[in-house]
Amino acid sequence: MDNLQQVKRRFFLKSALATGGGLILGFHLQACDRREKTFQLGDAKVSLNAWIHIDPDDNVTLMTASSEMGQGTMTALSMILADELEADWTKVKAQFAPVHAEFNNPLMGSQATGGSTAVRGYWEPLRQAGASARELLVAAAAKTWNVPVETCIAYNSRVTHRQSNRALRYGELLAQAATMRPPAAPRLKDVKDFRLVGKRVHRLDGPAKVNGSAVFGQDVYFPGLLTAVVARAPVFGGKLRSSDPSKTLAVKGVRHVVALDSGVAVVADDYWSAQQGRAALKLEWDPGKNSTLSSATISDRLGAAVSRAGEPMRNDGDAMSVLAGGGRIIEAEYETPYLAHACMEPMNCTAHVRSDGCEVWVPTQAQTQARDRTAEITGLPASAIRINTTFLGGGFGRRLRPDFLIEAVALSKAIAKPVKVLWTREDDLRHGFFRPANRVRVRAALGANGQPSAWFQRVAGPKHALDGLDVAYAIPNVRLEKVEEDPGVPSGPWRSVGSSQNAFSVECFIDELAHAANQDPLNYRLKLLGNSPQHRRTLELAAKKSNWGQRLAPGRGRGIAVYHAYEGCVTHVVEITVAGNRISVDRVVSAIDCGMIINPDGVVAQVESAVIFALTAALKGEITIDQGGVTQSNFDNYPLLTMAETPKIEVHLVPSSEKPGGVGEAGVPPLAPALANAVFSATGRRIRKLPIRL
Repeated sequence: MDNLQQVKRRFFLKSALATGGGLILGFHLQACDRREKTFQLGDAKVSLNAWIHIDPDDNVTLMTASSEMGQGTMTALSMILADELEADWTKVKAQFAPVHAEFNNPLMGSQATGGSTAVRGYWEPLRQAGASARELLVAAAAKTWNVPVETCIAYNSRVTHRQSNRALRYGELLAQAATMRPPAAPRLKDVKDFRLVGKRVHRLDGPAKVNGSAVFGQDVYFPGLLTAVVARAPVFGGKLRSSDPSKTLAVKGVRHVVALDSGVAVVADDYWSAQQGRAALKLEWDPGKNSTLSSATISDRLGAAVSRAGEPMRNDGDAMSVLAGGGRIIEAEYETPYLAHACMEPMNCTAHVRSDGCEVWVPTQAQTQARDRTAEITGLPASAIRINTTFLGGGFGRRLRPDFLIEAVALSKAIAKPVKVLWTREDDLRHGFFRPANRVRVRAALGANGQPSAWFQRVAGPKHALDGLDVAYAIPNVRLEKVEEDPGVPSGPWRSVGSSQNAFSVECFIDELAHAANQDPLNYRLKLLGNSPQHRRTLELAAKKSNWGQRLAPGRGRGIAVYHAYEGCVTHVVEITVAGNRISVDRVVSAIDCGMIINPDGVVAQVESAVIFALTAALKGEITIDQGGVTQSNFDNYPLLTMAETPKIEVHLVPSSEKPGGVGEAGVPPLAPALANAVFSATGRRIRKLPIRL
C-alpha cells in the first residue's frame, strides 16, 4: 500500500463508526425540526439547526446537501450559511449531509444535485438557517447579560453588547442557546452587508484534494470489503442466455459469481482477481431486438422523425402561413451525436447489507433516490439505511442514475457481505446513459430589412434531446415543435441536457440569417434582443473584451453565440486558426450573467470548465453504435481535449444584485455554435453536424 492509500485509509478509519463492520463519513444526525429545541451531537458539538453545528472552540461545521463533483458547491453553499451566521470563516468546515427531507433541494423536490440548482435551490433555505442560528446566539447572549436583544450584534463568531462592549464567543453561548427556541421568522441580512458572498474565497475542499485525504467513491476501503466487477450484455437490452462460471471460480481470490439483472458479477478479494475472473467467464447472450442497431439506422430514424409533424412547444403568431407566403426563405438541418459523460472517476459504489440495516458509500448526485432504491432492493425501512456521499470524480448528470448503486446493494444482499462494485473505463463508455442524438430542422422568412419575420423549428430525438430550446429573439411569428423518437440507446441527462444541442441549431442558424442579410452577427443579434437585457449584457461585454470587429489574418476566424439556460446567460466569442483540415482554437472570451455571484473564483472556474467540456464535445465527441453496442472503449477512441489543445480562456462576470442563477450548465450550450460560426468566418463553410470535421 503506497503512502497516498495509507493516508486515505487512516482518514477513513478515523471517520469510522462501528455499525456491523461498516464505516461512515460524517455525522449520524437525528431528525430535527429547525423550530424545535436543539439537540446535542457527539464530540461536544451543538446543533443549532440541521445545517449548523458549533463546538466550544468556535469551530463551525456546516452541512452540504449537494454533491461536490468539482463544481465548488461545497464552498459556495458554506459561504451563504456562514455569511448569514456571521461565522469566522477561518474556523468553518463543511460536511456532506445525510439523507433527510430537511436537506431536500426545493427546485429538485429531493436531495439531489443537477440542473445548476444547488445555489439557486438552497439560496433561501440556507440564508434562513444561517440567520436563525445567528439570532438564536444573539438572543442567548442577551439573556446571559440580561439586556435587550436589539443592543447586541453578531460578528465573526462573537456576539458583542454595543453599550458595554462585552463580548462572548459563539462557543461560550452554546449551553444557553441549547435551552432556547430558534426564531420562527429570522431577519435576513441586507445583501450590502455580506462579508463573504461576492468575495473570492479559497475552496474548502482544496487542501484535502491536494494532500490526498479527500475520499472519493473508489477510495472507500475497510477490512473485509470485497471487490466486484460485472459482465454486461454487449448489446443494449441484451439478456443472459447461459453462463459457465467454472473457470472463473478457479481464479485465485475469486469468491462468488452472482447473476444480477444487469449481468453477471464476479466478486473477489481484490480488483485484479475480479477482473481476471470476469475475463474467464463463459457467457452466452440473447441480443434481443437491438442487434441490428447502428449509427446509420439511428440517423435514418431521426431523419424520418424530423420530417413528421410534431407536438407544438411554442406557437406565436402564424409562422407557417408567413413561410408559405413566399419571400426570402432560409432553411437548414442540424445533427448532433450521442455523447458519453466520460467522468474521470468511473462508476462505483460500496454497500453493506445486513439484516438490521444497510450502509452505502457512493459518489452520487441523487441521495434521496439512492436511499429509496436501496430500500426497495433490501426490503428495509428508510430509517435503517444510511447513504454516505463521497466526493465525486465528475458527474455531468451521469451520477443522477442509480444503476451502479443497484448493482452494489443487490450484490451485497446476495452474498451477505460488504462489497464494492467498480466499473472500468470500458464499462463506463459502453454501458452508460448517453446524451442522445438529435436532428433539427429550421426555416425562417427574411423581411426587406433582413430581419426574420417568421421562424419554424422542429427537433426530433429522445426526450432529453427535446428540452432547452430557447429562441430569445424578437420575431413576430415563431413555431417550435418536438418529435420524440427513441432508437433504443440508453440516454439521460448530460451537462446542460437538451440546451447543449439545441443552442447549436439556434445560434448557428441566427448566424446564417445575419450573413444572408449581409449584417454583422453581433449587431444582428443585438437588434433582435431589445427585450432581453441579460442576453444583451453578456453579448456587449464579451464583444468588448474580445475586440469584436477587429480584422483577423487570413486563415483565422471569430464566431459568437449567446444562450440562456438554467437561469444563467452566457456569451462565448471563439477565435480559431484553420490550416488545411485542422482547427486550432486560440482564444475563448466568455461573459456570464448569473445573477448574484457567490464566489467569483468558483464562477470563473465553472465557465472555464464548461468551455473545455464543450470544446471536447464539439471537436471530438461522438459515441457510435454498431450491432447494437458502443464501438468506443477508452480514451484512445473517445479522446478528450488535451492541455496542449486548450485555448486561452478569459471569463468576464456581469455584476448583478438579482437572485443567483445557474452557472455550471449555462456555460456549455453557446460554445459549439460559437466555434462553428468561427469556422464559417475562417473558411466560408457552414457546420451543421457535430463533431466538427473539415
